[in-house]
Amino acid sequence: MDRGLGATASLWPAIVLAFGWVHKAASMLGAEGASGGEVRRRLGGLLGAMAVHRDKAGRLAGAVGHFLKVSKSYWPGLFACYENEGVPRTNNALEQLFGSQRHHERRASGRKSGSPSLVLRGQARLIAAAATRLRAFTAEELAGADRAEWARLRAELDERRQRRTQRRRFRKDPEGFLRELEARLIQSGLPA
Repeated sequence: MDRGLGATASLWPAIVLAFGWVHKAASMLGAEGASGGEVRRRLGGLLGAMAVHRDKAGRLAGAVGHFLKVSKSYWPGLFACYENEGVPRTNNALEQLFGSQRHHERRASGRKSGSPSLVLRGQARLIAAAATRLRAFTAEELAGADRAEWARLRAELDERRQRRTQRRRFRKDPEGFLRELEARLIQSGLPA
């Protein structure tokens, strides 16, 4: 162990420095009770210092540069959780929600992968599953739904189902599918 530590001793100062920066950024983002403006200002200062002193990180300068680039790309939405009370600080709750949905889907169907119906109707099924976990809905609440929006979503899901059916029919018998399509095209061009 001593020999290994001795052989890598020159790398440790850069690791300690870079880890310290990342750890400090994480503690700033996880600060309880801080306002969005305060966290934005403090993190901006740290990222500025990292940019100025990144050469001190030695061989980890590229990793520090990547951290700065990713932080800059997330910057516009990074502080929403401090400004809006209902937004969680991490996406752990969302990951748990979707993981739980995937588990129940697999358990009910016996499949090891996602079911085609979830891919096809996931837009409606996932939202319905998530909403019903929060609370039970009464018949009056369901009756008050926007029927025009419901009809639009239903038509969109049906169109997706039809496209999926046509793709499957084409893969199964491309020649027959194209013959039928050509016959319909010729039929539609005939005068009535």
